[in-house]
Amino acid sequence: MKRQDPAKGGTAGDGGADDARPPEDELRSEVRAWIAANRLEGLSPGGAHEPYDHEQTEAEREWVDRLRLGRWLCLSWPRAYGGRGLDGVRCAVVNEEFARAGLPRPHLGMGETLLAPAVLAYGTEEQRARVLPRILSGEDVYCQGFSEPDAGSDLAGLATVGVVDGDEVVVTGQKVWTSGAQHATMIFALCRTDPDAPRHRGLSYVLLPMADNGIDVRPLRQMAGARGFNQVFLTGARAPLDNVIGGLGNGWRVAMTTLGAERGGNATTQHLGYQRELAALIDTARANGRSADPVVRQRLADAAIHVRLMEYAGLRLLGSLSNGEDPGPAASIDKLFWSEYHRRFGELAMDVLGVAATVRPDGPGYPVDPYQRIFLESRARTIARGSSEVQRNVIAERVLGLPRA
Repeated sequence: MKRQDPAKGGTAGDGGADDARPPEDELRSEVRAWIAANRLEGLSPGGAHEPYDHEQTEAEREWVDRLRLGRWLCLSWPRAYGGRGLDGVRCAVVNEEFARAGLPRPHLGMGETLLAPAVLAYGTEEQRARVLPRILSGEDVYCQGFSEPDAGSDLAGLATVGVVDGDEVVVTGQKVWTSGAQHATMIFALCRTDPDAPRHRGLSYVLLPMADNGIDVRPLRQMAGARGFNQVFLTGARAPLDNVIGGLGNGWRVAMTTLGAERGGNATTQHLGYQRELAALIDTARANGRSADPVVRQRLADAAIHVRLMEYAGLRLLGSLSNGEDPGPAASIDKLFWSEYHRRFGELAMDVLGVAATVRPDGPGYPVDPYQRIFLESRARTIARGSSEVQRNVIAERVLGLPRA
């Protein structure tokens, strides 16, 4: 697999091309020409992760509208649903070009990144034609209803019940740690529709409207002061059976597609955000004199090595994608690596700041500076999308082939 510096217009891989997939050099040229004609100033490419309670600015909303008109959203979706039908290699090419230009290429939330892969894999043609365009247009904004108070990482143990009532399914239960539920218009929820089946086999994956449907959203305040997580109480929430993806009782298989997309994330280019965060921390260490400490320098060097390893892991994933391979449970390796790294990075940032790390900025509410936010929020990210303990089990059993404990 060839790979050159994207700033020099090189290729990202030898994934091949057909009429729907332009050669990679042509695609790079197209992206660069579009950016030159449509770029919007005042946008930040951001760090590795947005704050959990990030609110879009007017400029960010305008940028999303421009990307939508230019068809630079939902790149991997089939053209019939508004995408470009790009494979993983070409999606990485587009992301690299936006990163090279210092511009974000945002996603349309969980609808695009988590629900759409499941709908494309298991939805009927009618479901795809109905669900996907409404995500792309922004009419539907989704949140994820998987985790429960007594069933987080052990998802098969969930207690939320779905009862078939005529041509509808009625859902009652509680979800928690539901990111973005306060802004969502829809929720894709996992519920138990067959209590007599083995616990993995009695689940269904249902799309539920949030408004006027027996759904109560209660924000949860986090350590960093944000209220991006929520409790969601469902009391007789209804959806037509046409909103069950993959059919009744097949929810576990559908959910595994969502979790694979969630854990894999944007592995081929995610290192860029970590690079920006680390570069800023190195500048801070030089400015306050902490870079003179050999231990601090060693830890900064260790962080740089981990970010580079993250980049190489993304290249390996890109190679798998270019060969038409599904990375499958190997996505757990990526999730474990970046989440544990980011937790250590937050601790390093606090040590670089020194006593200043204990002082919050002035302002109403509970303001924190960017490094304090990373330190606090990074702990939650070792639990979100499957805890580190669960990821290690997945890697041991499904990647290394070790026996179950």
